[in-house]
Amino acid sequence: MRIFRTLDSITPPGKGCALAVGNFDGIHRGHRRIIRRLFREAEGRRLPAYILTFAPHPEKIFGPNRILMIQTLEQRLSALEALRLEAVAVLPFTRAFAQTGAEAFADRILAGALRARVVIVGADFRFGRDRRGDATLLKRLGSECGFETIVVPPLVENGEAVSSSRVRALLEAGQVDRAARLLGRSYEIEGRVVRGAGRGRTMGFPTANIRTDSEILPRGVFATRLIQAGRAWPSVTNIGLRPTFGSAGLTVETHVLDGSPDLYGASVRLAFLRRLREERTFAGADALSARIRRDTAAARRVFHRLCP
Repeated sequence: MRIFRTLDSITPPGKGCALAVGNFDGIHRGHRRIIRRLFREAEGRRLPAYILTFAPHPEKIFGPNRILMIQTLEQRLSALEALRLEAVAVLPFTRAFAQTGAEAFADRILAGALRARVVIVGADFRFGRDRRGDATLLKRLGSECGFETIVVPPLVENGEAVSSSRVRALLEAGQVDRAARLLGRSYEIEGRVVRGAGRGRTMGFPTANIRTDSEILPRGVFATRLIQAGRAWPSVTNIGLRPTFGSAGLTVETHVLDGSPDLYGASVRLAFLRRLREERTFAGADALSARIRRDTAAARRVFHRLCP
């Protein structure tokens, strides 16, 4: 998969491309619906399948609140590459870029730089200065600029659209199993194992301390899978402030249930399966150890249900 990171570097084939446009944070099931339509149009028209996305997310520049991303950019690109796209254009979303008018966006970027012959977007797609452009305007501009516009309706479950904002809300509430149903897979973070204080080892529960750039870190204790170099270990993960020991700062600590792999310095992924409980303050190390034993037993029951 080719990746274009600037407008000037884009080199679509002369015959043009089928193009899906959006932020695609999380690559959830609603996004996959759009991408399936992209592949269908690309195959029927004998065009390569391209995606246009942006980094950072526009709401990081103009949003009233600091939006937290479900995936890092590299996670997003890795997920898109696994879908066997021909190319992805990641345009830097700057204040200057945000001043691009809707007409210029359609003419100069979609029809010009990307040579789109068909553009696929979600129903809530907005574009151009001050987000004035919507799917209706894109259809009109597309007819003027030489591309067809296809609007994919949202995927709705239980009366609610599958959306990145809904996934974010569930993850921030610790409801990782419900978020997984919208994502179509477990939520994952990536990071590197670093040295910690070593308290877990002295208590009989050695932990891998993970430093991550992932922005959404669900708080609490979770049944998880620790994945490294293609191998996965059942594990229990605590994300929090370690209040029992007066720690200042959020930490991600994972205890592998079976075995003690040497993971120091390794790049790992952590997949969240089920929240076991919220983080609590305990009277001391003995009380905490007793609770961790109960957590590991609960995590084993989760794994037994998932992999009987």
